[in-house]
Amino acid sequence: MRASISSTRSDRSGARPFGGGPLGPLFGLLFTLWAGPLFAETPAPGYGTPAFTPPPPGSYRLPPIKPAADGPVTLEQGEPSTLGALFDGRLVVLSFIYSSCNDVNGCPLALHVLSQLRQRLKQHPELARQVRIISFSFDPAHDTPEVLQGLAESFTDGTVDWRFATAPEASLPEILDAYGQFIARDADGISHGLRVYLIDRERRIRNIYSSAWLHADLLTNDLLTLAGEESPKDPRESLRDHATGAGDDKRGYERPDYRTRSLSLPGRTGQEADLLAVLAKPPLGLPPVPGAEAITGEKVQLGRKLFFDRRLSHNGTLSCAMCHIPEQGFTSNELATSVGIEGLTVRRNAPTLYNVAYLETLFHDGRENRLEQQAWQPMLAANEMGNPSIGHVIGAIERLADYEGLFEAAFDGRGPTMETVGEALASYQKLLISGNSPFDRWRYGGDQTALSEPAKHGFLLFAGTAGCISCHVIDNEHALFTDQRFHDTGLGWHKAMQPKPERRPLRIAPGVEIEIERRVIDAVGERPPNDLGRYEVTLDPADRWAYRTPTLRNIALTSPYMHDGSLPTLEAVVDYYNRGGHRHPGIDPRVRPLNLSAEEKRDLVAFLEALTGDNVTTLVRDAFAAPVGDPSANE
Repeated sequence: MRASISSTRSDRSGARPFGGGPLGPLFGLLFTLWAGPLFAETPAPGYGTPAFTPPPPGSYRLPPIKPAADGPVTLEQGEPSTLGALFDGRLVVLSFIYSSCNDVNGCPLALHVLSQLRQRLKQHPELARQVRIISFSFDPAHDTPEVLQGLAESFTDGTVDWRFATAPEASLPEILDAYGQFIARDADGISHGLRVYLIDRERRIRNIYSSAWLHADLLTNDLLTLAGEESPKDPRESLRDHATGAGDDKRGYERPDYRTRSLSLPGRTGQEADLLAVLAKPPLGLPPVPGAEAITGEKVQLGRKLFFDRRLSHNGTLSCAMCHIPEQGFTSNELATSVGIEGLTVRRNAPTLYNVAYLETLFHDGRENRLEQQAWQPMLAANEMGNPSIGHVIGAIERLADYEGLFEAAFDGRGPTMETVGEALASYQKLLISGNSPFDRWRYGGDQTALSEPAKHGFLLFAGTAGCISCHVIDNEHALFTDQRFHDTGLGWHKAMQPKPERRPLRIAPGVEIEIERRVIDAVGERPPNDLGRYEVTLDPADRWAYRTPTLRNIALTSPYMHDGSLPTLEAVVDYYNRGGHRHPGIDPRVRPLNLSAEEKRDLVAFLEALTGDNVTTLVRDAFAAPVGDPSANE
């Protein structure tokens, strides 16, 4: 379906269609879109009934053509991003346009067909939620964010996510070349070959449409075909159903057409799993569980009940699971840093609990060395669960009738104590083991088909050029993806030492952002506490702003990233390290500019996304089977 390519040209000699203001091109393009077919000698098939009959969805395959390239872009609201971030695990229809094009079979055709596609997708709402349309302008000098915003307002109606973007002049040649977009600029204007690309969730081009083949019916059937053959790219998508709700996915919250996908708690269902099975046979890629001999089914059941019980906080409102949310990777996807009792600030990002059994030290600064002792710090912290003392917590448990006899059954007659509460919680958390990822099946299982080619290349970068493996260690028989040590990556230093801006943006509703003066925030809000990292434990100046190397397993599930949650996506993490971090005298020497290309960064992300274990849904369903303590009962 790549037979002919329409060459489009428009006048760039100075006159702007329909006025000289910044939105002049928009009105000209919309008029061309409406009136063009009336005056075109040979309008393309996309304006009417196609000359061909699109095959029924699912009756054919669309083999991958080549990887879709990445690169820096500027979105319609002026914010920087990347093409890879825009792909975001969606089925993507990507077109290259420029707003002053007046060839009716050029850019106006692409916008007309995509508008028709939007109408078709109203009949397929489930598919519409999986699709993103990207209209990319290669004329950034004239297609400013203001112009692109005007296009977005004209062509979007909430049916499908439609983004408008351009790229910095310096980045355009690489992006255009990667997509085979030949652009000619001369005194008469701009000419280019019309092409529209269909991209799957694995960021592979699956079809390329020219003006002769571009039609909404064919695009709809191709999208239905891909949706039927693929599983969702984002591993979190498998958790967004009525069996494993109810996390609120905030992707797209910056847009006014954002719609929540949160599910109510009553809609969730749970199913207990045989968590003890990992003690006899750990998942592929992971070693035996430490301390397995002390773990029993009774301790695990009790620990799970405690983990979800809000009555363990001082005012009965906060449980362990409210910062370590099962369906959000046992962390919190919605918050950079957690919120404690009565809305108090918790200064660090909630670390994931997946595979926490293997960690030699706990917390970002390593201030605890045993999981059995770890839980008491958040339970007693004034800004977390807020309890005044260990005895207060023990007394509260002793007064709850639904705990009667449970500790005694699990601990040979011993009731709730500091030791038994900690051991019960640790017994449950130690079984949140997740491995047998696509990477494990490829490296340790010998399945050469388990890992995609981009992910394989990403692993070579991870272990080679990028040097990630020096901290995120991989052994011959298993991989914990952490060296268990502490490193200064530059983020802590930058946050502590760089001047704070006088004004900062604040998003108050979907698509609504205001700027607010810092003095106003300081007057009404809690001032963020300082954070010196590992130094707070050792008091060694060499440990300032050093934090524990996190595991990378299930990393695709556990955004946002870093100790302060300041990097929202894996693409942002890779970009940060590719730039060499925030340079200062104490930064770890392994953090250095990597000079990775856009495609190499995309492949590195593909490798990281291949580290998701195969039992995530099982562990989430098991968590949902736990009883949730009712603070209104047993007063």
